[in-house]
Amino acid sequence: MVWDEDTKRTADGPLRVEANVLQIAVARLLGYRWPAETDTEMELADEQRAWVKRCDALAAHADRDGIVCLPPVGREKPAADRLLNLLAAAYGPAWSNDVLARLLASAGRAGKSLESWLREKFFAQHCELFHQRPFIWHLWDGLRDGFAALVNYHRLDTKTLEALIYTHPGDWITRQTQDLAAGVDGAQEKLHAAQALKQKLELILKGEQPHDIFVRWKPLAEQPIGWDPDLNDGVRLNIRPFLTVPDVGRKGAGVLRDRPKIKWDKDRGKDVESAPWYHLGPHYGGKQGDRINDHHLSLAEKQKARER
Repeated sequence: MVWDEDTKRTADGPLRVEANVLQIAVARLLGYRWPAETDTEMELADEQRAWVKRCDALAAHADRDGIVCLPPVGREKPAADRLLNLLAAAYGPAWSNDVLARLLASAGRAGKSLESWLREKFFAQHCELFHQRPFIWHLWDGLRDGFAALVNYHRLDTKTLEALIYTHPGDWITRQTQDLAAGVDGAQEKLHAAQALKQKLELILKGEQPHDIFVRWKPLAEQPIGWDPDLNDGVRLNIRPFLTVPDVGRKGAGVLRDRPKIKWDKDRGKDVESAPWYHLGPHYGGKQGDRINDHHLSLAEKQKARER
């Protein structure tokens, strides 16, 4: 659909091929659905409602747990193949290699493959598009051809992170172990990188400082223990553990492919005396009431507070 300025409503038009199409396709692949698709009472033009209905056909391509691995893992195809299938279904008879080439050119990868865009450019462009608050996270082991996965942050609860640690990389690690025994070149490096990534994700799962989530407006007894994020607290706070673990690639990016431009400086304004962390400012060279975000808490502190 395109906007018709003359009639002031949406109308059929040429199929879109700008860079954002690939971003939308990845979001759909990771299970994201737009509000108009889930709210049947939303007021929409008839033409728009018809397009929403057509989106139902793409639901079969959405990943169930919100984790899509870039290499083939278990019974799942590589991310690039799955994304190609979704794009072909979305474009229907209009789909062709030329359309794919135009999409990649729009995304700054002219002459390159869809896999190269996913591995090297997707996440940085995603961060830029969503104003440095990404909801699709690209986790990797630091190797260009190693283990990597795209994760829907909205579904990344404790259970999903456990699956990402113990289930999805399991087949990859087993394969590298077999390749190492067979003398395959590069298998040892891939095995060590994947195992190191697993250990870093375990640090996040456990949530010991400095790999904890700190929420300035919540008292100690309500702070998350381990990886147990509240989506309402926002990406800025919840993404921090993934950046505080030792870097696998980019400086300051932790286990993420690129480093979002996120800071945990103190927020503007002053807290009231009844605020749970009103006293924190002097510990960081400031004053009482400073809205400090870059603070860490131990598991013991949190557990003790909950036992009171």
